[in-house]
Amino acid sequence: MSGYRLRDGGVVDRTRPLSFTWDGTRYTGLAGDTLGSAMLANGLGPVARGFKYHRPRGVMTAGPEETGALVTLGRGARREPNAKAPAVELFEGLEATGQNAWPSVRFDLGRVNDLMGRFFSAGFYYKTFFGITGRGTWEWMQFEKLIRRAAGMGRAATPEDSVSDADVYDVVHDFCDVLVVGAGPSGLAAAAEAAGRGLDVMLVEQDFALGGRLVGTGETVEGEDADAWIAGRAAALGGVRVLTRTTAFGLYDTNVVGLYERLAEHLPDADPALPRAALRIVRPGRVVLATGAIERPIAFGNNDRPGVMLAGAMERYAARWGVGPGSRAVIATTNDSGYAAAARLASAGIEAVVLDAREKPGPATEACMAAAEAAGAEVRLGTVPVEVEGAAKVEGLAIGRAVEGGEAGTMVTERERVLRADCVGTSGGWSPVIHLVAHRGVKPVWDAGEG
Repeated sequence: MSGYRLRDGGVVDRTRPLSFTWDGTRYTGLAGDTLGSAMLANGLGPVARGFKYHRPRGVMTAGPEETGALVTLGRGARREPNAKAPAVELFEGLEATGQNAWPSVRFDLGRVNDLMGRFFSAGFYYKTFFGITGRGTWEWMQFEKLIRRAAGMGRAATPEDSVSDADVYDVVHDFCDVLVVGAGPSGLAAAAEAAGRGLDVMLVEQDFALGGRLVGTGETVEGEDADAWIAGRAAALGGVRVLTRTTAFGLYDTNVVGLYERLAEHLPDADPALPRAALRIVRPGRVVLATGAIERPIAFGNNDRPGVMLAGAMERYAARWGVGPGSRAVIATTNDSGYAAAARLASAGIEAVVLDAREKPGPATEACMAAAEAAGAEVRLGTVPVEVEGAAKVEGLAIGRAVEGGEAGTMVTERERVLRADCVGTSGGWSPVIHLVAHRGVKPVWDAGEG
């Protein structure tokens, strides 16, 4: 995958380079990067392997919803497996390695599982390894060790490694009138409104920056540039307790919320006497969920190849981190948001083609289409992705049209041609993120643009 740093754009500090290592090789990112954006900027791929078949995986999203780019951070007692690269804040000296691969992520002998996939149907091992020698359960338990090792994920440090976690962790009990989860546009507005009414407010955000999907976009919000609007909202929070790098992971009886706050994980030379992280047990009067929405992918052949991403993630990488996912992008969409991603990439000098599955767009879509075409993107209506070309990365995309199949109500795709591409973005619509169970006293607030 030919990712690269754009000449301008983004809110990273281009005067502050940060070095990090990936699988023992040193690379350079910028202050404000995530590990995911730094990987894309350096053209790294694949960066992970699939769980069972060890197919190559790349960065697919721009946040914690990532399922492909799972890596191991650190070493020794501080080794942390299964970290999501787009959600890891880059810092000087960060060490990351691939996992679930041997001898390396780039060349993984476990890929033989994919080549023999037709023989590895779901549950095949339960049926196969019980009767080879006739020893039943004992026999299965011996093979199980090998199967778990081949189909495992990252490996955490254990006492068997003769290392122990020397870090300090804290537990904090908190109270507030209103707890706002998510500091995107809706969360910032909700926190400011509650604080303006004299309430004790706590605002938590798992990212290290406030603003959600608005960061770096340059959009106009209430007559202001997006970044200026975010700064103004943040300044107006006054006595609101703002906790960045903090994840709300659960809502329990009597309106108790669990938070995990990362205090020193992003510091290269943290004081060992300070806690690395804190578990916060918060008892708020009310909870506001401003957790935004997650973009849905689209199913087609080889849609797990490195270089296939969510369209909104492509847009965010260009806007916030000044990183392009490639040089020739195809955006497959079923809704209007795909056009915004194409316009952003085209404006940054990346060739972009939009495949809209809809044959006849409405007036709102026509306006989005016109904006994308004005930026330099090509638009193809009634066209869908069929299959990605390339074994280890995107080398092209076969496209076609959806037509009625042989059975009533079914649709099939007819392959028409192959477009030259090194990255593919998909947008199948948006799903609100309500990751805490609905509960009395909880008010969900979301905006489809806050992915």
